[in-house]
Amino acid sequence: MAGACLSSSCLSFSTKFNTLSLNGPHADAFRSLSFSANTSLNLFSKGTVSVNPVQMPFRRSIVCEAAPTKKADSAAKRARQAEKRRIYHKAKKSEVRTRIKTVLEALETLRKKTDAESEEVVSVEKLIAEAYSAIDKAVKVGTLHRNTGARRKSRLARRKKAVEIHHGWYVPAPATEPDLVATA
Repeated sequence: MAGACLSSSCLSFSTKFNTLSLNGPHADAFRSLSFSANTSLNLFSKGTVSVNPVQMPFRRSIVCEAAPTKKADSAAKRARQAEKRRIYHKAKKSEVRTRIKTVLEALETLRKKTDAESEEVVSVEKLIAEAYSAIDKAVKVGTLHRNTGARRKSRLARRKKAVEIHHGWYVPAPATEPDLVATA
């Protein structure tokens, strides 16, 4: 790793990474750059180093990246597992969203109907049961947080109740004030 040519400038590193010498059109931008004596050599010894000049509107800076050539076996395994989980969770979330969307569309259609019958709610209740099941399964496997699952189920129940109230199939009980009993 004694020398490396990058794009239009040719950069060469000393073997101990104590200094950085530059040749090329960007040499002025890097004059004050030098690695200190306490720079970790392990950071650069196991990978490739690339130094690219970056033009900013008011200043010039350097981006130095040291990337390992290969991931450790355990890190590669964790990456594979994470990707597998991501795909699995994505499918679960998609199923939940689809079920909720189906229920909301059915409720909206029922709400807009002027001559709707109370028996038509039964088909919507079956869709709600399927949505609840999908939500509960997503919570069980850890795709959704339990509070998120509860909130989504609650929203579906409130929408259903709003449609029932709209058509007069459900009349909420009037709220009564509690009797104040003085204890002496």
